[in-house]
Amino acid sequence: MAATTDFVAAQAVNRRNTVLLLALLTVLAAVTGYVVGWLLQGEATNEVSLMSRFGLVGAGLMAAASVVWSLVSLAFGDRMVLAMADAKPIEKQDAPQLYNVVEEMSLAAGVPMPKVMILETEVPNAFATGTRPGHGTIAVTRGLLDKMNRDELQGVVAHEMAHLANLDTRYMVVVGVTVGLIALVSDVILRTMQWGGPSSRRRDDGGKGSSGAGLLIVLLIVVAILAPIAAKAVQMAVSRQREYLADATSVQFTRNPNGLISALTKLGEAAAPFPGVSRATQHLFIVNPVQAMTSRTPAFLATHPDIADRIARLRNLGA
Repeated sequence: MAATTDFVAAQAVNRRNTVLLLALLTVLAAVTGYVVGWLLQGEATNEVSLMSRFGLVGAGLMAAASVVWSLVSLAFGDRMVLAMADAKPIEKQDAPQLYNVVEEMSLAAGVPMPKVMILETEVPNAFATGTRPGHGTIAVTRGLLDKMNRDELQGVVAHEMAHLANLDTRYMVVVGVTVGLIALVSDVILRTMQWGGPSSRRRDDGGKGSSGAGLLIVLLIVVAILAPIAAKAVQMAVSRQREYLADATSVQFTRNPNGLISALTKLGEAAAPFPGVSRATQHLFIVNPVQAMTSRTPAFLATHPDIADRIARLRNLGA
């Protein structure tokens, strides 16, 4: 049987990583704001100086925006995701078997009963969201209810309950926000450079300060190109590892690996895009609804592990 998951330790790690991620985001935003301000000052005054008043203002504004946006995401990110997916709340009488399974897995995980929602699509899939303990939501599609037997449904729900139990859902909301903001500011920088930055209007000052400014511009372009790529790669790696852990924890809850193995087989065969899903939320689902993940999928693009690999790991648990 699968090794016992230490949820207290997992939650502590996720809390610590979330704080570190917020700190890194704030620093990155401040640096980016300074550089953008520096570029704008060069455009406005035709002067280039590594110490920029505009840059300091830009750094302060971007740092403040980063903190506010991160806090907003932590407070309302789950509701944003549910609204984008067009998830609808249901009552126990609407899907009694689903409610019973969620209640069972809630007890097995030792977490408060999450809200239960339905996505009205025939494509089978499911996801969990929630940024605070005790305020989670598990959403499944109508297709999942129609195509899964009870053991398979239990395996899927247990997988999503694992994400709630170790606060994966909170961490992935912050990761998504981080990646989005890095991509946004990097795009602003590159567009500013295309329009013509201060390097195109630098006065002839005998070379004084030009080498430093030139180096800063080169570094700025490199960072603007590589930062979103690196951030996306981190997001994908984090997503894959958390899927492996949730699979193993599902077996711990259900004591039945065959249910999830069978469910993953069906999900892999039927996975397809549907209204309400996008590249911004694809990493939340138990299988990617936008792009099939295989052993040939580049790591940079892989939000989930290869389903065949996930199934092989489940079969080998406790072996």
